[in-house]
Amino acid sequence: MRGTDPLPPSPELVGLYLADLAAPTNGSPALTVSTIDRRLSGLSWNYGQRGFSLNRKDRHIATVLAGIKRKHGRPPVQKEAVLPEDILAMVACLPFDLRGLRDRAILLLGFAGGLRRSEIVSLDMGKDDTPGSGGWIEILDDGVVLTLNAKTGWREVEIGRGSAEQTCPVHALEQWLHFAKIDFGPVFVRTSRDGKRTLDARLSDKHVARLIKAMVLKSGIRAELPEADRLALFSGHSLRAGLASSAEVDERYVQKQLGHASAEMTRRYQRRRDRFRVNLTKAAGL
Repeated sequence: MRGTDPLPPSPELVGLYLADLAAPTNGSPALTVSTIDRRLSGLSWNYGQRGFSLNRKDRHIATVLAGIKRKHGRPPVQKEAVLPEDILAMVACLPFDLRGLRDRAILLLGFAGGLRRSEIVSLDMGKDDTPGSGGWIEILDDGVVLTLNAKTGWREVEIGRGSAEQTCPVHALEQWLHFAKIDFGPVFVRTSRDGKRTLDARLSDKHVARLIKAMVLKSGIRAELPEADRLALFSGHSLRAGLASSAEVDERYVQKQLGHASAEMTRRYQRRRDRFRVNLTKAAGL
């Protein structure tokens, strides 16, 4: 756009590019710090694919990026957690046709497993059923075991049976699989418009986000807010945040379920934890 040659990579040019993203001179809106950082990562990857290297620690890049973060950086916007009472209200609004059975299983399984939306829709019935598989399921007497190939590598997620069939994620999954006649390939597939027939295509992860937003409106969650604000509060990540915020167990078990490498990452998902449960001031004798 500026008439310069992008190859070979020039730290000076990249620094100017980052500064322009943060303070555009052509009237375009400024990008957020996280988006700028992602653009820089994309550049580094692309240069690497072409046989070049880009040193992000070069002063022309590092200094500009540090200045952008100081001036424009702000805490990440966290989505609202879907809490147990919210899940109960959501599933109560779903019909009992095939689409309703599928969506009920998605909500309950996603919440109980603390799953990412991509992990939910990438599940297969068995190992190596499809090339696009991100894991598989094994239904046992006491629950279901999900073997997932997630962002942090392979992990197993155990989801036990609930106290009532209406809210049990394993029962909901079994009902969906039985009536949809699914015994091979993707666990969650599309349905016909009337919700009475299953189709072969695997669901997109965007369906999970749309489902949560639609159920937030239909079930009346945060009804005191305008509709646009309610929709902006919730996303696919709300299921993971809901489990982390609601499970009254030792933190390390929540960390394992979510597949986090550190307890600090798990705490970011806990929207209503007691921050002062461990009081080091008193423990130190003050």
